[in-house]
Amino acid sequence: MNASPRLAPSLPARAGVGLKPEHVEAILAERPDVGFFEIHAENYMGAGGPPHRQLEAIRRLYPISLHGVGLSIGSDRPLDKAHLRRLAALIDRYRPGQFSEHLAWSTHDTGFLNDLLPVPYTQRTLQLVCDHVDETQEALGVRMLLENPSTYVVFAESEIPETEFLREIARRTGCGLLLDVNNVEVSAVNHGYDPLAYLDAFPLDEVGEIHLAGYAETVDDAGHPLCIDAHDSPVRPRVWDLYEYVVARLGARPTLVEWDNDVPAWPTLHEEARRADRHARRALAPKGLRHAG
Repeated sequence: MNASPRLAPSLPARAGVGLKPEHVEAILAERPDVGFFEIHAENYMGAGGPPHRQLEAIRRLYPISLHGVGLSIGSDRPLDKAHLRRLAALIDRYRPGQFSEHLAWSTHDTGFLNDLLPVPYTQRTLQLVCDHVDETQEALGVRMLLENPSTYVVFAESEIPETEFLREIARRTGCGLLLDVNNVEVSAVNHGYDPLAYLDAFPLDEVGEIHLAGYAETVDDAGHPLCIDAHDSPVRPRVWDLYEYVVARLGARPTLVEWDNDVPAWPTLHEEARRADRHARRALAPKGLRHAG
C-alpha cells in the first residue's frame, strides 16, 4: 500500500519522544527542537477535553506519530471494528506522519489484558496476522508499521524465525516495520542469542521507524539474566551501540525514545532525544571523523 493522503508527510529522520501531559506546558512555552512526538492512540479516543486541547496545540507545532497498543493484531479472534473506527477518526483528526502497532495480542473473549503477549511463529499465525494487517490497512486507508516484540518465553510450536516471520508479513501485506532496538536487546539476553545476528537477518529495507528505550535487569528462577522492557530509565549503552549499527547500515530513520514509566522532567527526556540524534550522526559520519556520543 502506498502513502496515504490521510497521513501527513513522512516524519523527519530525527529523534522524537512520547508526549506526556506533564510536559505539555514546558513544550509549548519553550518550543524545543525535537523531531516529532508520539502519542498512544488509546489515550485519545474520547471526543474532547484537556487531552485533545493539548494535543491540538502540539500538533500545530510538531509532527506526530500514532502508536497503537490495543488493536491485538495477533489475537485468534476478529479485530474490534469499533476500535478500528476510533483509530480512523484519530488519523483523520490529527494526520499523523505514521501509524504503528505491535506484533502481539491483548484480548481474550470479551476481556482486554493489560499486557502485550507474544504469538507463536507458525504458518497458521502468519496467515492470521497477515489477514489482520490487511483488514487494518484497508479500514484505516494507510500503510501501517508493525513492531517486533520483546519476549520472555518462546513457543515450542514456533517453526519460523522471528525475522523471517516479520519479513513475510511485510511481503504479503505491503506493511512496513517498526524496529524496536531495545526489544532486540531484551529478547537476545532473555533467549541467549546474538543481537547483531538478529539485526543482520532483519528486513531493514522495510523499516520506517526505530524505537529506543531503557530496560530493567533481574534474574529468572534459575539465576539466568533476565531483561524487562520497562521503559522507565535512560537508554542503555548496549542499545545505543545496536542503534548505531542499524543506522550505519540503514541510514537515518525517525527514532522514538520511549520513557513511559517513572517519567522524568522534560529536560531529561529532551536530552535523551538529543543524544539519539548525536548517535545517529556519529553512525553516519566517516569513520575517521567519528567522536563519542
